[in-house]
Amino acid sequence: MGRADEAKGRGKEALGDLTDNDELKQEGRLDRAKGQVKDVIDKAAERAAGKR
Repeated sequence: MGRADEAKGRGKEALGDLTDNDELKQEGRLDRAKGQVKDVIDKAAERAAGKR
């Protein structure tokens, strides 16, 4: 799930670079950060489930 956000963010950043659109680049950075947070949460949930 987080990987999709990261990929979407990379795409937005690249498009923002090509079009010199700072707002789009920032959206891309936020999407990538969201994806990374989701990955961390998913890994923590998996670890917690494994310790039960």
